[in-house]
Amino acid sequence: MMDRITSLFKIPELRTRILYTLGMLALYRLGIYITTPGVDRTATQSFLRNQEAQGGGFLSLFNFFSGGALEQGSVFALGIMPYITASIIMTMMAVVVPAVERMQKEGEQGRRKVNQYTRYGTVLISLVQGVMIAQSFRGKGVVHPDWAVAFGGFGFIAITVITLTAGTAFLMWMGERITERGIGNGISLIIFAGIVARLPGAIYATALGVKNQTYQLSEMLLLGVVILAVLGWIVFMEEGQRRLPVQYAKRIVGNRQYGGQATHLPLKINIAGVIPPIFASTILMFPMTIGSFFQADWIQSVQQALMPGGWHYQVLFVLLIIFFAYFYTAVQFNPVDVADNLRKFGGFIPGIRPGKSTSDYIDYVLARLTFAGALYLSAVCVLPVAMQRLTSNQVPFYFGGTGLLIVVSVALETVRQIESHYIGKQYEGMGAADSNQGVRIKARLEENPT
Repeated sequence: MMDRITSLFKIPELRTRILYTLGMLALYRLGIYITTPGVDRTATQSFLRNQEAQGGGFLSLFNFFSGGALEQGSVFALGIMPYITASIIMTMMAVVVPAVERMQKEGEQGRRKVNQYTRYGTVLISLVQGVMIAQSFRGKGVVHPDWAVAFGGFGFIAITVITLTAGTAFLMWMGERITERGIGNGISLIIFAGIVARLPGAIYATALGVKNQTYQLSEMLLLGVVILAVLGWIVFMEEGQRRLPVQYAKRIVGNRQYGGQATHLPLKINIAGVIPPIFASTILMFPMTIGSFFQADWIQSVQQALMPGGWHYQVLFVLLIIFFAYFYTAVQFNPVDVADNLRKFGGFIPGIRPGKSTSDYIDYVLARLTFAGALYLSAVCVLPVAMQRLTSNQVPFYFGGTGLLIVVSVALETVRQIESHYIGKQYEGMGAADSNQGVRIKARLEENPT
């Protein structure tokens, strides 16, 4: 293992990309501790911990995806979630708005336009969410008294909104730079770093609990086995795919024969990735958000019914995950286009007629795979609540859910990209070595033709 890691740093370009990525992520973690002007960090931490103890809320969701930035009162309190929300909205708009669909099909220029509109959407969403955060800070008494006296309520809200929006814009820029000059997807790695950064604290708390006999060592060992089994299951499901056999007809052009080979069409079990849980949890947080602004009895009743951990919340959560799994899969994968492309290049699925029959068959297989993937996502997302119930609330840390899916999927994708760069550079080195050897042989033949 260490030899493999060492060999990665022997390739200059790959070493530069990895170090650049690690440096940007370190800068992001340092920015977590830059407090928003006027916010009392100690009061914010106390407020967030009390809210999480009572079942959480929309502020707990922001705190989770921002890697604990909200409880620090950081300038990065909104995290990168506004950018992800804007990206998902633009992807869905391509289905219902023909202009956006045409824009996505315009190649590099269209992609730049879509990215530009996504940035505008990120700023707009950040402004709205910034107002929500500022109002919550002001209403929960986490504003420093001297600051409240000097600037008043409106001044604090304005400065906080501008600061949080600027922090999200900086994270968006940082993620794009990592994608361009580093390794892996920058936006995903920022979320990954925020979630993983809380792991050492959870391990320390667990070890301290075992030392103080708050938790039994045998229970923690059993929990470790369950964690490893769940991680293995997630990796298996994320890598799992159904391979549809594809045969290409033979074509004779002149004296050469083309085609005739057999290949396959890979269909992943979980095409939608972690998008369904993210969207489902965001929608279910709306009652929490509305309840923080209005005190109507019926709104408070809905808010209490949809508290995380309750059966109402879990049932709606699973239903929304299944719905968004099918919706996002339909957006990302079009069986009609795949069937048309196969027919254009002379490919066909054995036993299935080309054209509509092929698209119907692919759609049938895809529907069953999506259902299996949706059930898998739902099981992982309700795992934390199930573990708490089965162990009588003795689990010392939050395991499972959307965060675990993000961590595993981002880690797998980053490893694939690193291996791709590594193998590519090895082939380039082999090609250069063969070229240099050819030059040396040619020189020898010129010196001594015999």
